[in-house]
Amino acid sequence: MMTEKHEDHCLKSCSAHSYIRKNWLGSIVFPFSALLQQSEFLDQTEVLQRAQIFKKNCKAMFPNRRIITTVFNDEGIQFLVTRYIKALNPPQQLLDIFLHNSNATFDLIARFVSLIPFMPNTPDENDGSDIWMTSERCISLAIGNKEEHAILLCNFFLYFGKQALVLLGTSVLEGHVAYVVTQETNEYLLWNPSTGQCYKQFDPFCPLKSVDCLFDDRNVWFNIQQNNTPMAVFFDYSKESFWKQLLPKNVQGTKVQSIQPEEIMYFETDKSMVEDLRNRIERTLKSKVMEWRPKHPTHWNRQCTFILRQILPKLEFGIVSFVSSEGDNEFERILQFYWVTGFPIQMPYTDVQSIIDAVYQTGIHSAEFPQTEFALAVYIHPYPNNILSVWVYLASLVPHQ
Repeated sequence: MMTEKHEDHCLKSCSAHSYIRKNWLGSIVFPFSALLQQSEFLDQTEVLQRAQIFKKNCKAMFPNRRIITTVFNDEGIQFLVTRYIKALNPPQQLLDIFLHNSNATFDLIARFVSLIPFMPNTPDENDGSDIWMTSERCISLAIGNKEEHAILLCNFFLYFGKQALVLLGTSVLEGHVAYVVTQETNEYLLWNPSTGQCYKQFDPFCPLKSVDCLFDDRNVWFNIQQNNTPMAVFFDYSKESFWKQLLPKNVQGTKVQSIQPEEIMYFETDKSMVEDLRNRIERTLKSKVMEWRPKHPTHWNRQCTFILRQILPKLEFGIVSFVSSEGDNEFERILQFYWVTGFPIQMPYTDVQSIIDAVYQTGIHSAEFPQTEFALAVYIHPYPNNILSVWVYLASLVPHQ
């Protein structure tokens, strides 16, 4: 601090002496590596400011279209969304199932991502408080929001060298959604991480209603085409008349370090734990079915239950229809004597109550015919990191008159 000292007998107009006084505030030590990265920190601050301005300008053009340029990680640090995109390895277990069928492998990977339970998004995603976890964190906690699921699926596809981007838009069924777009030889595919389903761009059954924004590891593109329905959108984001880009082309080539890990480590799910859970769910559901039928006796058909238990594991990989080829004869024998009603329910495992609710909503238990019998089978397919696919088959069997 600078201090001026005047002599007591001198007026203020007289010359004065200036003294320097140092007040100790504290100290900070910078690792040498941090000093080397200082220019990157300054660049990132400028990019984050640019991203906010870009988002504001895009919203002024199309207020109802979705755009996210920056988010916070789980430590409260703000990052550009591009830093979440990086090629990451899926579980080796998934790669070993369809060794000579890459399309089946991609479908299975999308299915695996869809089995990770979802958590709701923040009430207002436009308030700048979005918090996204890394893909590794999403896998280790076995939970994530819609955007984290899409990023995980995109990163898995990049591992195989696919051209993949995250798409932000809206869906007829789900409201705000995040999809993954992959560019194939002659077409674009739209992947829904919530269900694992894949749609061609011009598929009339695709629930995606609007294509608002795209991003990968290099840039963010905002859709400025008048019609943003998937069938009408021109996906070539290099065309500036169709897509407004956040970073200019001279900056895109500058690789910024991803916040994702080099690779994801997986652990095998305990199969004995899975079997215990399967038994508990089956016992609970049988008890509930009888509880839901207080005025009617509930008889269980063991033969049909046995057949359903053989069918469910094969449904996980889509290698069998309702009746397996091996069980045709046995099932046909049952159909000779019973009218069978029922269907399999598949869902990610979150808790037992969710499974109970799903079975109750089918209404199959409410059959009032006095001689009705029931069959119930439960199968749980374990994936790494305690991610589970639950299958439940409840069927009612009414004897032919």
